[in-house]
Amino acid sequence: MKIYTKKGDKGKTSLIGGKRVFKNDIQVDAYGTIDELIANIGLVRSSNISYDYIRRGYKFNTTEYNIKKMLLEIQDKLMTCAANVAKEKGKKIELPSIKEEDIVLLEKWIDEMTDKLPKLKSFILPGGTVVSSLCHVSRTICRRAERLVIGISVDENELIVKYLNRLSDFLFMLARLLNYEKEDLWIQKKGE
Repeated sequence: MKIYTKKGDKGKTSLIGGKRVFKNDIQVDAYGTIDELIANIGLVRSSNISYDYIRRGYKFNTTEYNIKKMLLEIQDKLMTCAANVAKEKGKKIELPSIKEEDIVLLEKWIDEMTDKLPKLKSFILPGGTVVSSLCHVSRTICRRAERLVIGISVDENELIVKYLNRLSDFLFMLARLLNYEKEDLWIQKKGE
């Protein structure tokens, strides 16, 4: 089977369900941005991070996951989000779905990281380690995906938006956790 079909050569693609839409349709933009997020999280996951947090004494108490397994599970859930966003409106199509427990798991991981890190007293300027910066890039893509999903109507819009919102918080905390160098804080200069 060839990877190219030539069906998209005139600027259209198919939603799950068969309806053809232009590739710049907001629905395509939304699931395409989730796809971009999945790829960026792949960059984070392929970095050398699996045991670095243990060296710093950051062990996750309530899960048996290491960071790479967490990120793999998140990529799986994002594929579920993308599939549901790519679904033709009004079509009855059986797809896996985001559940409340997926959001609760993210919250558990966020809480565990929060407990291990110093309290924030200022905004952070992304930087430090490369892997921390990649988490910040993923976080900003996640926020864009969230805004786009809010702009469309899908059956599971509410839980997908909630998942993306929580995921951006997770990525922020992971960026902090993986930043071995001192965080650069944004301090607003007086009179500016």
